[in-house]
Amino acid sequence: MELRRIGELEVSEVGLGCNNFGTRVDQDTTNEIFAACLDTGINFFDTADVYGSGASEEMLGHAMKGHRDQVVVATKFGLRDMDPGLTGGSPEWVRRSIDRSLRRLDTDWIDLFQIHTPDNQVHERETLEALNELVVAGKVREIGCSNYDAERLDSAADISQREALASYRTVQNRYSLLYREPESEVFDVCREQAIGFLPFFPLESGLLTGKVTADGPRPGTRLAEWPEDRLRLFMTDRNLAAVERLTHWLNNRDRSLLDLAFSWLLSKPEIPSVIAGATSGAQVLANSQACGWRISAVEMDEIDDLLSTSSN
Repeated sequence: MELRRIGELEVSEVGLGCNNFGTRVDQDTTNEIFAACLDTGINFFDTADVYGSGASEEMLGHAMKGHRDQVVVATKFGLRDMDPGLTGGSPEWVRRSIDRSLRRLDTDWIDLFQIHTPDNQVHERETLEALNELVVAGKVREIGCSNYDAERLDSAADISQREALASYRTVQNRYSLLYREPESEVFDVCREQAIGFLPFFPLESGLLTGKVTADGPRPGTRLAEWPEDRLRLFMTDRNLAAVERLTHWLNNRDRSLLDLAFSWLLSKPEIPSVIAGATSGAQVLANSQACGWRISAVEMDEIDDLLSTSSN
């Protein structure tokens, strides 16, 4: 497992999304998944205060006891469930959030502290000033954001530079083989401002794992548990056609759809790590083994052609 940089951090090129902790898996399974990550070289764990209503942070904190110096912990704040009178990016909520996350994780510091979604009720400078206080205090090593468009991301970088504040080192937005909107503008800002891009839904909630067909997702997959309206966001005719074409193309290469999903993302220099969830140690192993394909330029062109065809 290779390591890549996020500011001062060194993270494994495959990370673990901890959204299943406290919802789909219990503490024993969380411990199993955590141990499998260490065994396969995964050191990057991404959670949030809203995952399992705080249970994800608590269970990750329990699992990593005795291993804190071996792992890089990222968490997020500010999506919902703020205290009355506060919004996600308000300075007071930033301060309360970090202390609560530190307590749940049972740690003295967070490696990457990310605002979960933009707060249009608070000036970005105020949020950045509060986050900078946490970095100066040693509670946070690096800061990041999520669901920021290119304009907001670039503006935040300008504020940090002008005010000599800690700057966002990452942006976590939706991106995958099948959803490439960030390439048009956000990637430009990432390159210009030295911001790492962390994709969420890198496997399109299971559509790029090989476990979904035109007939629908297999029982037990995340898509199979979702309501029809949310399922339609992923199970589109365009996406299903793309998966069918890619699967056929892969049959001649002895590679899986999972291999392609991970390795294609990691071919992008803007991406330091691909974070994916897991519900078992076996799934962790499969994810860790899927990142070793160095896709050639010719293969990249062929993939683009296949995806262009499926969107026509």
